[in-house]
Amino acid sequence: MGERKGMEIALAAAEAVALCKPDVVAAYPITPNTHIPEHLSDIVAEGRLDAEFICVESEHSALSACMGASGAGARVFTATSSQGLLYMAEVMSIASSMRLPIVMALGNRSLSGPLSIWNDHSDIMSQRDTGWLSLFAANGQEVIDMMIQAFKIAEDRNVMLPININLDGFQLTHVVEVMDFPLQEEVDAFLPVYKPYASLHPDHPCSMGTLGLPEIYAEATRAREAAVVDSKGTILKVWDEWDKRFGRRYEPVQSYKMKGAEIAMLTMGSMSDTAEEAIDALREKGVPIGLLKLVLWRPFPYEELKKAVKGVKSLIVMDRCVSFGGPGGPVASEIRSALYNEPGCPDITNYIFGLGGRDVAVEDFIKMIDKVRLADKKRPKEHYEFYGVRGE
Repeated sequence: MGERKGMEIALAAAEAVALCKPDVVAAYPITPNTHIPEHLSDIVAEGRLDAEFICVESEHSALSACMGASGAGARVFTATSSQGLLYMAEVMSIASSMRLPIVMALGNRSLSGPLSIWNDHSDIMSQRDTGWLSLFAANGQEVIDMMIQAFKIAEDRNVMLPININLDGFQLTHVVEVMDFPLQEEVDAFLPVYKPYASLHPDHPCSMGTLGLPEIYAEATRAREAAVVDSKGTILKVWDEWDKRFGRRYEPVQSYKMKGAEIAMLTMGSMSDTAEEAIDALREKGVPIGLLKLVLWRPFPYEELKKAVKGVKSLIVMDRCVSFGGPGGPVASEIRSALYNEPGCPDITNYIFGLGGRDVAVEDFIKMIDKVRLADKKRPKEHYEFYGVRGE
């Protein structure tokens, strides 16, 4: 089953997309995401993928081209990062409102300014409310798996929504790992040929993206919200099938050494693997701590989160983004909201860390955990705290 080989993760993402046989790829290069569309263009040029690769002049045009192609019934893919995602922002919400199953690879990068090409999650957090489904990968294997899963999730008749797969810039995109690649026939058996619910064709005229008068706008918005929420059922079914076919299990909130944990740390993306080492070190010292990895960002996994933190006294939420002037990080804000009325809700501490590619080592995770577990309980807590900022 499949083939195991070492490869840069960005190139592996492109290979995974090619296995899904998209009809159209439209993308504009931007660091640290460039290697994904660049390698896809090579695959098309080599004749390994029969697809239309559209070289556009901007990210706005890339997503717009994908919307047109998807509206015409094609399986489509795009990729971007940071300012490129902001350039797409004008049409992000339109893509979801038109129920176009576009798949996007997002090489997460901090937003400028100051100008930064390094990783954090400020790009995707700026677009969290545009109606896109959103998953976070922690390593190269998850990137490959999620890229393939994404097409099946988005194109399901009960979903029909765009989806982005988040992989941390440089910390994942440019790292070489050994990964298992499924065979083409295995992907073909898992992912059916795309049959659009509706498509633009002169023989069967229809309208897409029409004007929403006040009499219908609220209903259309409510319907889109219901579609995003209900998509979790399809996501779970796709993950169940993936587990049966390939033996790798995915959950909306993945647990690591949570048995008997009184303290839990919650992470997203590539920092999760580093955090595991910190959990291992503290467990060896007898500290009752575990790790929660938030894989499913949209739709937000309320029930799975509540179940995961049951019995936990203290929850440390790690954010690689800050909501300026708000209550801290966007992830912690949603965690607090989700658990607000829950009996026995854990004490929640929020760290803003790893901004602009700032390295966070195993020792840093241990320091943050120790600060929380050894803190004076009578000391009033701030809503959030920046970690590793010089001068503080």
